[in-house]
This record gives sequence, C-alpha cells and structure tokens, in this order.
Amino acid sequence: MPPITLLHNPRCSKSRQALALLEEHGAPVTVRRYLDQPLDEAELRGLIARLEGPLEALVRRKEAEWKALDADAADLEQVVAAILAHPRLLERPVADDGRRAVIGRPPEQVLALLEA
Repeated sequence: MPPITLLHNPRCSKSRQALALLEEHGAPVTVRRYLDQPLDEAELRGLIARLEGPLEALVRRKEAEWKALDADAADLEQVVAAILAHPRLLERPVADDGRRAVIGRPPEQVLALLEA
C-alpha cells in the first residue's frame, strides 16, 4: 500500500474523521497541514491531475474569498490561481497516494485509496 498524504486542517471535523479512519485501517499516513504548508503550483497541478471527481469539488465555493474572485470553479487556471492565492479555498480533507487523490467528503471517501 503506497503512503497516503492527507491534506489536513485539524480544526475541521471532517478532516479529523478522515485521519481517524485512515489510522484505524492501518494506512501509512503523512499529515500535511496545508494552511501551514501550502501546496506550490506544481504540487497543486499534480494533485488536480490525480483527483477523482469534478474539479469544482476541490474548491470551497461558499468562502468569501472565492465569491470575491467571481471565478469559474470548472476553469482549471482560475481554480489553480485561486487556491495558490488563498489556500483555505482548498476543500478538505484530501487524501493522495501519489496515483489517485480523493476528497474526504464524506470522510469515508478516503478509504477508496485502500482498495486495490
């Protein structure tokens, strides 16, 4: 099983639940507090390329920063620019094993990375 990086915000209950689920299943997890260590552009683009599901799901569209941008959540370049400028716009949690990435909404979604 490849190691899983969890883009984590410890203040978020869904993120804490996803981490607990991965740990309960014995997954090798590295926690990255993405607000303290934001993704750089190459990391973000790689994550998006591995993301399962629509690009729109990666953006916290109800946040004031997003609304102020008046951006299109389906536009790759706008999403990348928005998340780089405002890391808190990244939906959380995101689990990434280097081959696939899933958004932990609901938290049980992260368990998909444990399947062969």
